[in-house]
Amino acid sequence: MLSDEELIRYSRQILLPRFDVAGQAKLREASILVVGAGGLGCPVALYLGAAGAGSLTLVDDDIVELANLQRQIGFDQLQLGEPKAAALAERVRQINPLVAVEAITARLDGDLLHQKVAAASLVVDCSDNFATRFALNRACVKAGVPLVSGAAIRGEGQLAVFDPRDNESPCYHCLYPEQGNEDLSCSQAGVIAPLVGMIGSAQAMEALKMVSGVGTPLVGRLLVLDAWDMQWREMKLARDPECPVCGLQ
Repeated sequence: MLSDEELIRYSRQILLPRFDVAGQAKLREASILVVGAGGLGCPVALYLGAAGAGSLTLVDDDIVELANLQRQIGFDQLQLGEPKAAALAERVRQINPLVAVEAITARLDGDLLHQKVAAASLVVDCSDNFATRFALNRACVKAGVPLVSGAAIRGEGQLAVFDPRDNESPCYHCLYPEQGNEDLSCSQAGVIAPLVGMIGSAQAMEALKMVSGVGTPLVGRLLVLDAWDMQWREMKLARDPECPVCGLQ
């Protein structure tokens, strides 16, 4: 049962016939792990927190720097030098005190990574390096936890959802081999500010759909955005039966 405050706070979502009180209640029960509190993680955390996700765990081992403020909308000038995860968690609490927010200001790996993934209803990958993406993917496949993956650089972005509970769903490793991928950071290649907001907002939408059961998530599909031409392309993704992470036995 939603409280009177929740009914008012989330009224614009509850008004949606497909979402309604039932969808809001499912969202309140969700525990969402967001890895990365930068350009993608900021809109993901802010929108999921505002929308009423029950529990958010934000992970990032970096601090807020001046060059971040061009696109990482969860931070301001006064937070320079603060741990990103802690600063973003506090911003979410200011927007919605009903959400339980945990900040992890260290790199998530090893046993702790698997523990946090297994405890989550959903993982949102907002990281900026392949090592973290592959590690998250392995942990999600092992725990049977859905993964919402996003990436953005220059003026290009991409988005996909991987659901190990679905026998037809590929995993991240089916899309990208673990060898031969070289990280290219925004500090090296650049990124246009609104792009991360577009991809991050789309990740938040996919997360809402996954936990509420409303709508059709991007499982088995990859969306690629060229922001300069404002063109979205969709590609079908198939599960690789020989994938070393999720391949069918």
